[in-house]
Amino acid sequence: MAAFDQNDYDEALQALEDHQRVDVAPAEWRLGYYSTACLILNRTIGSGIFIAPVYILKGTGSVGESLILWAFGGLVATCGLLVWLELGLTIPLRIVPDHANTGLKSVPRSGGEKNYLEFIYSDSCKASPKFLVTCMYGIRFILLGSLPSEAVAFGSYVMSAAGRPDPARGSIVGLALGAITMAVLLHVGSWRGSILMSNWFATIKVLFLVLIIILGFTAQLHGVTSATENFDIHSSFSTDRHKAGGAGGFFSSLCFILYTYSGFEQPFYVLSEVAHPRKTFPRTTLFAMLLTTILFVLVNIAYLCAVPKDSDGLPQAHDMATLFFSHIFGDRNTSRRATDGIIAFSIFGNILVATFTAARVNQEIAKEGILPFSLFFATSHPTPSAWLQSKKKSPQYRDGYQEHTPMAALGLHWLFSVILIGATSMVQPATAYIVLMLLHSYTVVIVNGFLVSGGLLYLKLRTSINWRAYTNFSPWIDPLHAVFYCTVCGVLIIAVFLKPPVNWPSEDFSNHVKWFIIPTVGLLAIFLGVIWFFGLHLLMLGRGKELVVFRTPLIMTDVDDQWVQIAELVDVEWHVKLPTITFGVEEHEMI
Repeated sequence: MAAFDQNDYDEALQALEDHQRVDVAPAEWRLGYYSTACLILNRTIGSGIFIAPVYILKGTGSVGESLILWAFGGLVATCGLLVWLELGLTIPLRIVPDHANTGLKSVPRSGGEKNYLEFIYSDSCKASPKFLVTCMYGIRFILLGSLPSEAVAFGSYVMSAAGRPDPARGSIVGLALGAITMAVLLHVGSWRGSILMSNWFATIKVLFLVLIIILGFTAQLHGVTSATENFDIHSSFSTDRHKAGGAGGFFSSLCFILYTYSGFEQPFYVLSEVAHPRKTFPRTTLFAMLLTTILFVLVNIAYLCAVPKDSDGLPQAHDMATLFFSHIFGDRNTSRRATDGIIAFSIFGNILVATFTAARVNQEIAKEGILPFSLFFATSHPTPSAWLQSKKKSPQYRDGYQEHTPMAALGLHWLFSVILIGATSMVQPATAYIVLMLLHSYTVVIVNGFLVSGGLLYLKLRTSINWRAYTNFSPWIDPLHAVFYCTVCGVLIIAVFLKPPVNWPSEDFSNHVKWFIIPTVGLLAIFLGVIWFFGLHLLMLGRGKELVVFRTPLIMTDVDDQWVQIAELVDVEWHVKLPTITFGVEEHEMI
């Protein structure tokens, strides 16, 4: 598809019609190195690093195996990041104004794996029906792309920090809804303010993990705790098969770990809002992923420096951090409540960044015209903060610039978060957390990972595409990163159907949820997209019109002489098809 030059764009802007919208990338403030890294750190350091280690240790039954699994998870996530980098810095491909004879050029934009799946399975596969891939991905992401599990965990830890370890379910649900609502309002209020807050949360959370590492290693060196046998070379890899989760527990443990490491995708969802993406992304995202892996492995070692493998509190524990601090400082109510408060703080930072990025994906989905009132959800609006600043005539707004945020898309994100929280409100909060976490891990992390990495291998193997001629990023291990990530995700798609032992990961979970329900629901979510696709075509048939969407970008050269998108005109039209004697069908535009 061709792109605008500045003159064409200005003319289109002046003649904007009801079926058209313009989406403008931030001009004065864009995400730089630090903010991009903080998107990953703030998303990965959520509930997982505090809660998952308990279930991983139960699932493997071995100190050594659990630590190896954490390191393995970091390797898997890094390979996934390399896949996203190769696709994210290359797709989509555009015909550049005044350079039509030079062929297609890479012009990255926001949307993450939505863009990659559409390019691989729709644009590159002419046999794919129009809108099918968009519906299959878009409906599933809108339904399950939020993080209600984090909101439920936030509610639980806030109540525990307040001195109520066994609160009513309604209190936790209310706090979960409040957390989601607060995150949405913060992003509606100020784009720049929400980014600064995300950076602040990420910095504090990294420092907190460093504190855990220092305390754990110090406790081990000075013999403060009784966890001296955890690292005995003769017993650290021994497994208690009565307590371990077997093959089912092992693969489910890997799902927990991949959920904890998930977060490398976040900057790709907002790529159009990043300054100099080809220069910023590779070094920043890889640094953030390396730092995350080192922190997570060291934190788990620190936990085991203080908490014995056969600790009496381990079978009933819902998180490792609280157990860790109780062994360091003694079983004191004050230390327990302080730890729960810090975990709640960490989780809210996770919710904040996930809300920011998921709303951008919802907006990109709406731009494809597949939703009711698509242009409503695809439109960004000036933030109240920008309006106030313009009234004060701040220097940043001297040329009429105003920061925008996708308010309607944020509302869509809020709505389906509320629905998922409400759907699981009848079970215990700990069980609701596991259900929502595993469902997100299976559908958004594992299934997407398999389809995207498998699609990248398809592009590399298909000689007619000549992928190497277009790609802007190619790791030195190419194509092993895609092969490895695709293999791991492909194995997990099947392996999570293996039955874990009784009462794993918890007794309440086993009593209320059959092990095969979660992956089954995850796969059904894909078919909901297929149903939506057929419904959309039935709507076209009933109207006697065809939905036609044009997305025309305004692109300019970046500092490295690469092309970047700074604005986009979205045009959603319904064309009627009338039979003619000569040609059978003729398209007429209905405005």
